[in-house]
Amino acid sequence: MKILVVGDGHSAIHEVAVVAAFRRLGHAVEAFYWHNYFQSRNSLNRTWLRAQNKFLIGPVITRLNRDLVKRATDFNPQFIFVYRGTHITRRTLIKLKTLLPDCQVFGYNNDDPFGSGHPPWLWQHFLRSLSIYDIVLAYRKHNIAEYVRLGAKRSELLMPWFRPGVDDPLEQDEPIKKQYDVVFVGHYENDGRLEYMERISQVDLVFGLFGPGWNRAPKYDWLKSKQPVMAVRDQLYRKTLLSAKIALCFLSKLNRDAYTRRCFEIPAMGVCMLCQYSDDLDHIFTDGVDAVFFRNADEMMSKLEYYIKNDQQREQVAANGRLRVLRDKHDIYSRLDFVLNLVASP
Repeated sequence: MKILVVGDGHSAIHEVAVVAAFRRLGHAVEAFYWHNYFQSRNSLNRTWLRAQNKFLIGPVITRLNRDLVKRATDFNPQFIFVYRGTHITRRTLIKLKTLLPDCQVFGYNNDDPFGSGHPPWLWQHFLRSLSIYDIVLAYRKHNIAEYVRLGAKRSELLMPWFRPGVDDPLEQDEPIKKQYDVVFVGHYENDGRLEYMERISQVDLVFGLFGPGWNRAPKYDWLKSKQPVMAVRDQLYRKTLLSAKIALCFLSKLNRDAYTRRCFEIPAMGVCMLCQYSDDLDHIFTDGVDAVFFRNADEMMSKLEYYIKNDQQREQVAANGRLRVLRDKHDIYSRLDFVLNLVASP
């Protein structure tokens, strides 16, 4: 099948991963990425480009949409996968559907456009276009009804995934020392996670903190000692998680998350996951068997201290978690196979 993947394209874990996976599944894939449209060496021009990229209006937005139509008509795909289509206008999608009547166009959004975590103008094009997509793929169950209510013809769940060959455990030829008792790799958000981590800082554990946005966090004394908190990506992200006995996972309230990508990446790496509880996660994993859940700070601390002291139980949870995500097919290939089945059976 000829597939065109459309998205920002700056991150290896999003559109780039989808392109690679579709190709691995044997399809002819081209990518249309728009992040390069907003790059310039001229400082004045960069300011003007940043404004267009932020507010999604201006000549560059018009140009990239025009270029997308040309790329699509030249390639003539059977399927267009628009990943988080913030920059793609309703008019462009209508043109694509008119010029390529046999091509199905799906929209996917890994963020929650109805949550409070993003400015409303970010979703202006995406929400206006819901009725044009053949299917709108939702990252979260509650978004399905919200998309349909705003005009989507059909919405289906596409959960996050792990990437085989990337999110894998230690290999014999690359031993990584367990530097941390517990690590959290993720963004700062004012959702209570800081208070949870303050509790960890009060006990004698080696705690690693990594991720973006922590310079905006309140200046707790324990947090000052960890500044600057560095973001880690790609192989450094993997090695950081693998260097911990336990990896923490918090669920974003701004995105109204019931799970997140790390809920699958951490177990896939063979690391014991200690995660905030959700009903959805309780159906995916078994608490104390292939993941560990907490509902409050006291329960988090109790379970953290128990699994740090009990190596055998912790390592068994880690091994079971990896087996669970493999067995239940939470990998990117299985997720995209599901998408392709939707294309084949409209």
